[in-house]
Amino acid sequence: MTSMGDKGSVQTQTKVLSQGCWTEVSCPCCVSKQVEPLVLIQLSDNVQPVTKRWLISLIEASKRHGGAALLTHPGEDECRNVIVVSAPRCTLLRATEDLGLCKKYHNEEMASFSYHDRDNFTNVDDMQKFLTLVERQYIVKNELDSLQAQKKQRIPGVPEAPGVLEAWENICQKLVRAGVIKDIFPLHDQQRLNDLGRRWYSKKQIWRQPLDAIQSYFGGTMAFYFSFLQFYTWALVPPAFLGLVLTFLLPGGGGVVKEQAGEGVMEEEDYGLSVSGHMVQAVFSMLWSTVFIEFWKRRSSSLSHRWGTRHLTERFAEPRPGFHGTLGINPVTGRLEPLFPEWQRQLRVGLVSLPLVGLFLGLVVLGMTGFYHGEALVQGFHQDSGSLFSGVLLYMPSIAHTVYTTILKNMYHAVAMQLTKWENHREESSFQNHHITKVLLFTFFNNFAVLFHIAFYKQDLPLLRKKLASLLILNQLVNQCTEVVVPFIVDHFLSAPHKKEQEDDLEMDKLRAQRRLPPFPGLFAEYIELLVKFGYLSLFSCVYPLTAVLLLLNNVTEIPWDAYKICKLFRKPFSTPVSNMGVWQTAFEVLGFVSVMSNCWLLLLSPRVQEFCLEGGISGKNIILVAILVEHVLILVKMVLAFMIPDEPDWVRIKREQIEFNSMQALGQQKL
Repeated sequence: MTSMGDKGSVQTQTKVLSQGCWTEVSCPCCVSKQVEPLVLIQLSDNVQPVTKRWLISLIEASKRHGGAALLTHPGEDECRNVIVVSAPRCTLLRATEDLGLCKKYHNEEMASFSYHDRDNFTNVDDMQKFLTLVERQYIVKNELDSLQAQKKQRIPGVPEAPGVLEAWENICQKLVRAGVIKDIFPLHDQQRLNDLGRRWYSKKQIWRQPLDAIQSYFGGTMAFYFSFLQFYTWALVPPAFLGLVLTFLLPGGGGVVKEQAGEGVMEEEDYGLSVSGHMVQAVFSMLWSTVFIEFWKRRSSSLSHRWGTRHLTERFAEPRPGFHGTLGINPVTGRLEPLFPEWQRQLRVGLVSLPLVGLFLGLVVLGMTGFYHGEALVQGFHQDSGSLFSGVLLYMPSIAHTVYTTILKNMYHAVAMQLTKWENHREESSFQNHHITKVLLFTFFNNFAVLFHIAFYKQDLPLLRKKLASLLILNQLVNQCTEVVVPFIVDHFLSAPHKKEQEDDLEMDKLRAQRRLPPFPGLFAEYIELLVKFGYLSLFSCVYPLTAVLLLLNNVTEIPWDAYKICKLFRKPFSTPVSNMGVWQTAFEVLGFVSVMSNCWLLLLSPRVQEFCLEGGISGKNIILVAILVEHVLILVKMVLAFMIPDEPDWVRIKREQIEFNSMQALGQQKL
């Protein structure tokens, strides 16, 4: 059942595991000479052997007996604190249908997998080829998370208070709370990981990454991130080129806003140019952000079709582990599971979550107001006294504001997580989307409120340009340190003893080596960083045309070092099958829409436009009316552009409709 291409890597990975200790399977189609270890369950050091045996028997039991129908290996012996888990063929195939994954049919076309029609799919007898490694590992994790107690019982070897399982209680969550399970994580295939590393970060593949290999090994979440990062890097080339032209080739920096020394008066050196660089950059940013997002959506739909995740059915799958409710029959699937009314969830979101999020956003604005008020007071005091003490006090508002925002951010992140858990979302994607949305709102206010205040309240474009340049340059320096220097130190110094130990002991337990690695923190920080910098570019780059140049340089180093960190410095993460970037794609779309309004009003503040209005005798009221009219026209242009560029290529649309038609025909044949 194991393919020749993966046979060597499976043997390398399993050489420390005796094949005779794996669960024996009764189904003839599930019998295999080589069992592939997929997931490791790390137990606490003081776990009792009877508890481990009970858990193993539960994992091995069939579905109708309340088990997970998986294969287990007790490690070196039953007293060790690990359980290695794999999955038989039938379990993998049934889960593939439940997830709604698309696989190649006998005619080489992608089709929604059906267990009853499994013999007509290619490579269905070879799980190494039929499912990717990350899909097999996710299925194991999903089956473990679905374990529920059939009746009230005690966990053997666990004290009475924390060791009581209520009927239909999630078993894995209970064992984590009881301190029996420390962690569950997927196992690396070292040979495949090394091959991927040589193709990925070792060759510094910036412009063309092995996306299919990334998706196969790390999953769609990781592959979509690196595909977007690569697409974004290519898309930065036109605005970076325009920024260089406006800054260095056009007279006076292309009419970039400048400030007369000692006067604080804005002016534009245009040398007779009819259109300033400020105006060119503003219009270009509005159009570029729209075209970029629309073409990325086309790219995303192509990738999801190629990876077979276009028709996921998560809403019909088992609820996520943290979901709770009144036990009942699901009216859609007919399964017995916890039920929670949608109207109660909406009430919680509308009456509690939204007001609390609004409260924290108000605290951000309050902190910014206090910062400016304190800065004005300190500057006035310094002008009056001129002492060394008053000079030191000039730094206090900035320090206090930094401490305030840091504390507020940490508090908000904790509150956002608890609110999302309390909202009780059934699907994991819904849970993640609501949590990310809450954090994004706070991040937007926290990062852009000061820039909007400078641009539209103070109307100080030179100060806005200085602030934006300082933020970009500081972020570039910090990013180079965190993306390059820190991984270099960790790999060459902190990890050196472990490397030497692996070189000296060829029979070292590879599973134990992976347990030493820290868990992967996720892509949340990476997406936030991309989103904030995309906001700098799309919202304010007209006042600092070199924004795209700095972002392009940042991305060139970001891609290989992000790849290196994921492959070398962390455990392999689980990856849920996804069809796109989820709520992150929506966030970039929203910023693209806001960029129309931002750039339109920045155009109004352009010295060239203000000079034209003064010379034409246009009143302030009429200027605002004209600005609103232009804004609506540009929004209309953006909507027309978005309509003219379909979200999916024609060939993807045709394939999608073919899959839907074939699925409908297959359903009709089953009814007959």
